[in-house]
Amino acid sequence: MRLIRLFAVAAPLALLLPLSAHAAWPANSKKQYMEDCTAAAQKSVNPAQATKSCACGADVLEKKFTTQEIAQLMDKNNPPGPELSQRALKEISVCRVQK
Repeated sequence: MRLIRLFAVAAPLALLLPLSAHAAWPANSKKQYMEDCTAAAQKSVNPAQATKSCACGADVLEKKFTTQEIAQLMDKNNPPGPELSQRALKEISVCRVQK
């Protein structure tokens, strides 16, 4: 059950991972990430938990990825490669939803 919830929260995050380590999010990307992430996460957890988990994921991405990587993750027209996506999922997995 926990793994399913983690994937429900992590999957949208993986689509939005193109940010850079210790760098600023590209313009409007963090807002779009939060909107997309919380909308997807609310399908399996309550809105407060979804927001908390997505904010954690955004913080992790900002700390662990470059601005260029975050931009790649957020690019809906040209999705990131599997290595970057998997790395992002691994990093944001620390943001598990606690019940």
